[in-house]
Amino acid sequence: MSSYLTRFLAYVESRNPSEPEFLQAVREVADDIIPYIEEHKPDLVDAKLLERLVEPERTIAFRVVWQDDHNGVQINRGYRVQMNSALGPYKGGLRFSPGVNLSVLKFLAFEQTFKNSLTGLSLGSGKGGSDFDPKGKSDNEIMRFCQSFMTELYRHVGSETDVPAGDIGVGEREIGYLFGQYKRLQNDFTGVLTGKGPAWGGSFIRPEATGYGLLYFVERMLYETGDVIKGKTVAISGAGNVAYYAALKAISLGGKVVTVSNSSGTIYDKNGFSVEKLDYVNTLNRDLEQYTHRYPAEYHAGQKPWQFACDIALPCATQNELDEHDADMLLQNGCTCIAEGANMPCTEAAIKKILSSGIKYAPGKAANAGGVAVSGLEMSQNRIGQQWTAEKVETRLKRVMHHIHDTCMHYGRNGNGTINYLRGANIGGFLKVADAMKAQGLV
Repeated sequence: MSSYLTRFLAYVESRNPSEPEFLQAVREVADDIIPYIEEHKPDLVDAKLLERLVEPERTIAFRVVWQDDHNGVQINRGYRVQMNSALGPYKGGLRFSPGVNLSVLKFLAFEQTFKNSLTGLSLGSGKGGSDFDPKGKSDNEIMRFCQSFMTELYRHVGSETDVPAGDIGVGEREIGYLFGQYKRLQNDFTGVLTGKGPAWGGSFIRPEATGYGLLYFVERMLYETGDVIKGKTVAISGAGNVAYYAALKAISLGGKVVTVSNSSGTIYDKNGFSVEKLDYVNTLNRDLEQYTHRYPAEYHAGQKPWQFACDIALPCATQNELDEHDADMLLQNGCTCIAEGANMPCTEAAIKKILSSGIKYAPGKAANAGGVAVSGLEMSQNRIGQQWTAEKVETRLKRVMHHIHDTCMHYGRNGNGTINYLRGANIGGFLKVADAMKAQGLV
């Protein structure tokens, strides 16, 4: 470890105590970037570019007060981390979940900096949300919360300033309530949010984008070694939006998807999921065990999907869901490719084990960039007042994912010809932002 790397990590840790997720994300990036800039761009060390990059340009925290259906007063915390605007307006999702805090949001916003840079679109980075839990809430309660949340947030966002999107707990319903309140307060119909419904300024393919983009990235990884998804067994974690569309695209490309999961347990269907089966899973809400009453399959309560043999593993649930033990099981069972559909779903120890094994590994900042890519395309459509066809959007999505892949490959190629996609994503994403920050001066 270089002396600068040691000093830098100590500096970040001293300024961000008790923020483990954020520190994990910074360590992962610094391990690749610092050796690169020390060799190729030492001027960035003197300019303290990395020290500036890890500091959000603005962090906003606020109270959200709302009334539940029983006329009780509820209080939540709301946040927006505006991380970096060197490449364009702040861009990143809103997450509504009890686990939301500043450490999680800073990690997500930091990762978003590299992800958005890799897309090649003019997008800065940000992330926000609340510790509000939408599970078990009525539509009216969710509407009242979203309206209260936006009543504070609206003064900090705008179509050329900060353009939030959805994330965990924030889908088209929540985006609708948030957008309606923004429009009401500003008296302005503008593209301040992405993930809108197609009838009111949204883009086709936005719900599918992260899952589809993930498979387009995997498809390109396999192509580089003369391989294809067809005939491969695929294990997926999660049962939400990303997992559903990743499974659909994997099936359409000839893969056999054998697992979906949630925090309660995992369905293992050795015969493989079909579109019909996945649609049934979508009707079950949290009770995945009901699947086994209709189809021959196994439900493993409290278990993750990584114990089952597969060729490709796609963690699509949440951060740090796949640990070193899970990585061991995947490798022992013959897995040859792990691609992240969630943000940082693999722990540090798991990533080290995966990289040392030599199998293909795609980090989330590259592989799950399809969602923000189509959000960027939605912004473009809003600016010109047009709505592109689903076919046109998907073609552009595929082009963006192939561009990200090729960038990672360029900066991540090892001396033996193999590709370290993590290093390639970190360096490729960093350089564009660093050049823009340097050009714009000390701001």
